[in-house]
Amino acid sequence: MKKNLILLAIVIVMCLIPFFMPTNKGAEFGGSDDQAEGAISQTHPDYKPWFSSFFEPASGEIESLLFTLQGSLGTGVICYILGYYRGRRLKDNARD
Repeated sequence: MKKNLILLAIVIVMCLIPFFMPTNKGAEFGGSDDQAEGAISQTHPDYKPWFSSFFEPASGEIESLLFTLQGSLGTGVICYILGYYRGRRLKDNARD
């Protein structure tokens, strides 16, 4: 029990540390797609993309929401599969 409380305290401290770190107020967050596009246009200015998006979200917040939703659904599927096989294994072991 003591070990779990210590680990919980460490996790809480690690989650709170970024709130107290100094930040660059002028910083702008951008995705790796934007950085890749900039690098390609610098090295090959005549490059034309061979694919374009068929859906463009209305804002960056919606794009972030969709990205998070996609990751959450993927995590849910993976956890369901792992849980299913673990439950099946436990059920098979209980029969033996």
